[in-house]
Amino acid sequence: MLASPWIAALLALFAWWFSTGIILLMVRRADRSGGAAHGLIVALTVPLFALGVAGLVVSGSVLNVANVYIAFFSVLLVWGWIELAFLSGIITGPERRPCPEGLQGWARFVRAWHTLSYHELLLLCGLLIVTVTTSDAANTFGFWAYLILFVARISAKLNLFFGVPRINTEFVPATLNHLKSYFRQGDVTIAFVLGVTFLSLATACFGERLYSAETPATVVGFALLLALSALATLEHWLMFIPLPDAKLWRWMLPSLPTTSKTGQSHEL
Repeated sequence: MLASPWIAALLALFAWWFSTGIILLMVRRADRSGGAAHGLIVALTVPLFALGVAGLVVSGSVLNVANVYIAFFSVLLVWGWIELAFLSGIITGPERRPCPEGLQGWARFVRAWHTLSYHELLLLCGLLIVTVTTSDAANTFGFWAYLILFVARISAKLNLFFGVPRINTEFVPATLNHLKSYFRQGDVTIAFVLGVTFLSLATACFGERLYSAETPATVVGFALLLALSALATLEHWLMFIPLPDAKLWRWMLPSLPTTSKTGQSHEL
C-alpha cells in the first residue's frame, strides 16, 4: 500500500499540514507563555533536528520504499526545526526594529536582509548538511525535498518584500511583529512570475519522472516530490487568489493573548 503514488502524495499533504500546524501551535503557546518559552521550545526540540540528520544518513545507502519515506520525513524534521527557530524569534537577524517609513530601494532591501540574515544562513547550512549527507548516496530524494522547500521559501520571502496582492499576518508570532513593516501589499511583480513559473516547471518535471518511474521506490519518491512542489506552487498562488487558506490551521490554535488586525496568506 505504501508503494502507491496516491498514498505517498496523501502522506506528503498530511505531513505538510500537520507539521505546519504543530510548529504554529508551539509558537502560539510560547507567545501566550512569554518569558523564555520561545528559547525553551527551540532548545528542547534540537534532538528532532539531530534525528532528521541521522535519518538522512541511514536512509541514503539503499534506495527502497522505506528509505525514501525515511529521507522525506527526516528532511521535514530538519526543515521544521529551522522554521521553529525562526518563528520563535531565536534565529532571525540582528535587526529587530520596524522598517522606517519612506525607506525605499536598496536601503530597504539591506535592512530587510538584516532582519532575516541569520535565518537565511541557517537555511543554507541546512542545505549544506543535506547535500553532504546525501552526496554519493543511492537515495537522493531527501536532497530534492529540501531543495524544493528552500527555493519556495526564498521565493515567498522575496514576493512578500517586493509585493503581492494578499498578505496574511495572522500567523506572524509576537516575536516577529517587526517583519510586518517589510511586507508590501500590491500588484504582482516579476518575482512572482519567476517563482510560480519555476515551481510549476518543477512540478511538471516531477510529474513526468513519476510517469516514467520503473521501481516502487522511484514511484514513491517522485510522488512525494510532485506533491511537495505542487503545494509550494499553490502557496504562491494563494498570495494572489483570495481563498481562506488560514482556516486550515486556525481551528487548532489557541487564541492570541490580545486581539490584533490580520490580513491574509501564511507564507513567511
